[in-house]
Amino acid sequence: MTPGRLLVGLEATRFDYGRGASARKVDLLNQLRRVQLRNDDQVLRFHEHLCFLRANPDDQEVLTAVTSLLTSFARRSDLRSLRERLADSGIAGTDIHYRFFWPTARWITARWPRQLVIDWDEIEDQEPLAAALPLLVRPVEAIWLRALKPPPSEALARLAGRGTDAAFFVKAVESLPGDDFTRERFYDSIGVPLILKAGTTTPSRTKACIPVPKVYFRTEAPQKTRPDLWDEIERPPQSTRMVSQKEGSSLIDLARDAMVTRGRDLDTFAYGDPDDVRLINDSGGLAWAMIGLVPERRPLLRTAYGYLTLRNGVPIGYIQSDALWKCVDLAFNMFTTFRGQEAALVLGRTIAMLHRIFGATSFTLEPYQLGDGNEEGIESGAWWFYYRLGFRPRDRAIRALVNTELERMKRDPGHRSSQATLAKLAKDYLYLDRPADRAPHWPRLAALGSRIASHPQSSDSTELRSLDRIAGPLLRTASPAERNAWTSWASILRQVPGIDRWTQSEKRDLIEIVLAKGRGRDSHYLHLFNRHPRLGDALARLTRAGRSDLTPVRWPRPE
Repeated sequence: MTPGRLLVGLEATRFDYGRGASARKVDLLNQLRRVQLRNDDQVLRFHEHLCFLRANPDDQEVLTAVTSLLTSFARRSDLRSLRERLADSGIAGTDIHYRFFWPTARWITARWPRQLVIDWDEIEDQEPLAAALPLLVRPVEAIWLRALKPPPSEALARLAGRGTDAAFFVKAVESLPGDDFTRERFYDSIGVPLILKAGTTTPSRTKACIPVPKVYFRTEAPQKTRPDLWDEIERPPQSTRMVSQKEGSSLIDLARDAMVTRGRDLDTFAYGDPDDVRLINDSGGLAWAMIGLVPERRPLLRTAYGYLTLRNGVPIGYIQSDALWKCVDLAFNMFTTFRGQEAALVLGRTIAMLHRIFGATSFTLEPYQLGDGNEEGIESGAWWFYYRLGFRPRDRAIRALVNTELERMKRDPGHRSSQATLAKLAKDYLYLDRPADRAPHWPRLAALGSRIASHPQSSDSTELRSLDRIAGPLLRTASPAERNAWTSWASILRQVPGIDRWTQSEKRDLIEIVLAKGRGRDSHYLHLFNRHPRLGDALARLTRAGRSDLTPVRWPRPE
């Protein structure tokens, strides 16, 4: 058989398990080990199938063969000859081109400073970089830059010396005065395209795997049926444990690797807190590394976590959750290699995990997740994927469009919504909830920010002084993140109706909630928020104030 036919034969066994499937796979793997694939498409397909098998092995024999092939993959002659054509594939031994955002660029520079270079071919206008350089160097060097105006590529080559231009630039920005928010805005405003050149330890999909205590071997194909998400909620994951700071750092690095090798960024990974990492294990080798944000990067009201989804220690996707009012706004993504029959099952188990962690009784999906401004979401048909699992729109125009599409599908089972129709469907949130626990309308939080901004002086100064007196002793020993949380929340507390009638105990608990946003685990803040007898309802009323144009929503009451 030709190499191409061997690969097609291996791919045909993707969902074959049991009845001699393992022996067929091992035979094909051993033959493919000895041949040279003919083009970059075949090399990429073979690599991704190996990653799939590492996450879903039949038995130890398959796992051993796959692990051996992945370990030596960077040394394959077909990969080396096609290396340039396989750039950005995430395969070990290939380069990655991306405009890494500030935290990721800084992380890469700290670990692989000699592998990171500026991609000058992708810079059409060098003027923003030329204008920035004098701000990053010593005065005498700034005089040289302004007087002679050398091209930024030549200037950075001289300034970097034996280092790389990208590493010099990132470290120079890191040395700027001010805080990290200022440095981030400065760096990201320039948007320098970078190349992470392949090295023996640089991120790759090939090596992305963590050891697991026990490997789950498949004996049958994944289920094709769609799960009932409410039934899934009744089956909690098997275990949850906080990990050590060292293990937390390793899991955050694995999550960052997964983003870097796919040309993506996620703040909850980029600004992950090693002291707020959990490992959540479920059945079938499924697990999640749950990663919280460092205190200074947490959103003011909602609790945000990122999750790296794992199967037998292999990253297969990622999630972000923003929780408040016993509702989780969910962003769910499975990497292309692992999509297919299992996506719905993994989503069901994700819903069960989030219910267990946050006590969530409702779930929402923001428009971007559904395809609004997200080409991948449109192409994957994400909107109908979630609709068929029980998520529903509230917008009247979207509901009418859904009914029209459903009628067309009834008349013509082969009908598929056009990209233009999918873009219209994705213009508003989808909701998974029940009448007794309706999910909030998240844009109301944005309305709350607008309300505060438009009424900056509308405060009860006497009441704020009362809260300040209670908070004073705590703030004297508070961290900068705790004090920032208190300062930010003060704008909200000025607007809370009836706060002057709260008891002293309720006010003290309120202060503890605010300070918890700047310390410990963000999930602890949410726990305290949900326990407060007044705060949840007060903020819900505040977001509704002056917003009669929005459909009334029955808000979940805190327990």
